[in-house]
Amino acid sequence: MDQYPLLTERLGFPKGTKALIVTSDCLGFCYSCNVGVYDTLRNGIATSARLIVPAPWSRDAVQRYRGEDIGVELTLNSSNPILHFGPVTQAPSLLDGQGGFPITLEDLWDHADLAETRRECRAQLERAIYWGFDVSHLASELDAMVMRPEFFDILLDLALEFDLPISFPDYLNEERIGFPAKALTMEVGVISPDKVINPFSRFSQLDPSSQDLIEDAIFSIDEGVTELCIRPAQDTPELRAITPNWATYISQKAAACERRNFDHMLSRANIELISYRDIRNRARALKDGLHSS
Repeated sequence: MDQYPLLTERLGFPKGTKALIVTSDCLGFCYSCNVGVYDTLRNGIATSARLIVPAPWSRDAVQRYRGEDIGVELTLNSSNPILHFGPVTQAPSLLDGQGGFPITLEDLWDHADLAETRRECRAQLERAIYWGFDVSHLASELDAMVMRPEFFDILLDLALEFDLPISFPDYLNEERIGFPAKALTMEVGVISPDKVINPFSRFSQLDPSSQDLIEDAIFSIDEGVTELCIRPAQDTPELRAITPNWATYISQKAAACERRNFDHMLSRANIELISYRDIRNRARALKDGLHSS
């Protein structure tokens, strides 16, 4: 991607700017996640979050919403065996044998009808807007819509139509997925962070603390726009019952709410904290300026 300028430069940030978006995932998944996500947005380090519209607790997320920066995680899989949910539209090809979304990506890709997939993804995005969310960006649950070109076309079309940024992680490069997804977004004018990192992707209780992982990630940030993804949740019996990885969610929430330490790290690393709404609005203002000139 060296042939493309950094997003900070394209959006008019001063040269050399290191900008950071901190995104809390899994809003709507369960009560514990809703409490954790909103806590990190209101009292912690998160600047953005992502809503899973078909998830069981999405309507609770609506009730708790106070105008925070929320994107939509377009969802076509339901991998949790306890909270197994399905599409918001009539989409038989998106159902598994248990009546919910497919558990695995392979099952989804083998059976999903693209017309039904497009209708379902549009419905999820439009429902979030109808609920009152000022949707700031799009992402794909389990990266399902980024790793196959026919699914990526749907994601890119929605981003273009609704004028929204896309988030997808760095490991999904052309060599791995077989087509230039990131280049395609830039060529059609859809913006995305220069780098997306998830320091908790292989996190376990034997790994360093969440605070250490966040600190390591921050001091690795270079020029451009970087997104740091976290999955915070409140410690509740519900969380402990629905996932064996409950401790990682709790640890991330605790670390993400240590705002004083975080601000000190940002200052030392000369990093500017921003949100998806910031880059979305900057990109829209630039387009409006071009159209009016």
